[in-house]
Amino acid sequence: MCIRDRVSTQSTGFVTQQLQKPNAMSDSEEEIDDSLKNPDIVNKYKAAGQVAQAALTKVLDALAPGKKIYELCSLGDKTILELIGKQFNNKKGMEKGIAFPTCISVNNVVGHFSPLASDTTVLEEGDVVKIDLGAHFDGVIAVAGHTAVVNTTDQPTSGKKADVICAAHFAAEAALKLVKVGNKNTQVTEAIARVAEAFKCSPVEGVLSHSLHRFVIDGTKCIINKQTAEQKVDEFTFEANEVYAIDIVLSTGDGKPKESETRTTVYRKVPEQAYSLKLKASRQLLSEIQSKAPSLPFSLRIIEDEKKAKLGITECVKHDLLYSYPVLLEKQGEFVAQFKFNVLLLPSGTKKLTSFNLPHVSSEYSLVDPVLCKILSLPCPGAEGAAAEPAAEGAAPAEGAAKKKNKKKKKKGAAEPNAPAATATATATATTTATTTTTTSTSRRRVWPMYCRCQPQHPHWSGLPILLRGVQ
Repeated sequence: MCIRDRVSTQSTGFVTQQLQKPNAMSDSEEEIDDSLKNPDIVNKYKAAGQVAQAALTKVLDALAPGKKIYELCSLGDKTILELIGKQFNNKKGMEKGIAFPTCISVNNVVGHFSPLASDTTVLEEGDVVKIDLGAHFDGVIAVAGHTAVVNTTDQPTSGKKADVICAAHFAAEAALKLVKVGNKNTQVTEAIARVAEAFKCSPVEGVLSHSLHRFVIDGTKCIINKQTAEQKVDEFTFEANEVYAIDIVLSTGDGKPKESETRTTVYRKVPEQAYSLKLKASRQLLSEIQSKAPSLPFSLRIIEDEKKAKLGITECVKHDLLYSYPVLLEKQGEFVAQFKFNVLLLPSGTKKLTSFNLPHVSSEYSLVDPVLCKILSLPCPGAEGAAAEPAAEGAAPAEGAAKKKNKKKKKKGAAEPNAPAATATATATATTTATTTTTTSTSRRRVWPMYCRCQPQHPHWSGLPILLRGVQ
């Protein structure tokens, strides 16, 4: 998650500074084409995506009431390092490792909660848990963020928790559909706002989805989660061979996070910044950071001596040697959901790198906005003939096949289209294949694999719960 202290973010200032050559690359190093035109870069993105997928999945599997958040964050980081160490070992001197430390933010915590060993915070039943992490090979970054619910029952989560998870999911799906060559970043921001309104939620202010470059996690091209009079980004058009970290964060509250009093533990070394530190502890800390995380975000967990880390960090931050990622909070009693992933704008189309099982949730709200229905390839409620339209390009079966299937249903005395779907309460199915989402159309009675277990009711489909299944 990248939250810019709720200030206006034009393509200037800190973000532009990120594009300076980081310390991880020497001045004598040969210039590398870090776009998707380079097959080696594409392979590294895919490999980093697989690592992020595996690490986040392992953390998801470990979620349980009473589990310490510190242990879960350590598990995510450990898994990334273990898997990273098994690949590209023939490349001498290649930097590889954690691109963003594992953060686990619960309920109204917006992001960046990545505690140290002394923290005793544990998960509780019903917690809405956001997991955020990233991995890299040679500075080629893949990030992943997902929301789950600590639910040990067979019953779906409902209420505000379900609303915000469904909203964030559908906003992420809309973003995935819209981030393609020729479209504009403002289209994505507008779609996020529309989805949030449909589920009575708010996009969180200050959240940015950035273009990615080698060793640069915050590129200058930004998609803003919510545009306000004070917070704006330059409009631009998506181009071929670009990569973006899509970060969608929604809240049941007003979406205006405040900085928490909780100690900040996630930082990133500012490139090309120098200052003669006075404290020995600060100099030792900066030296250790330079050797372990010279260019990308890290957690103070990488420092073995926690006391030394706490002692030296203040002077480093004070003199702008480190950029901090503070823990941010929504109002107490509200809930925040996040979905985050890489998209690659390949010549063959938009490719999403990571996909995860979604929690079993059921929202009372539905998507009835014709604009959103078109983006997401859903039938538009009340629109004549909506059910007969293909759900997506190339997704509809042949006309003859559809007619044949309808005839078979009539002969067998199949239920009417508005009858409750028998599979609506089945366990969500999932695959781990990361591909651009598509939907299918079988006839008037359809199942849309929209990758969520929320069940919005469409007036056009009176009484028919829509099964939304698969992976985020």
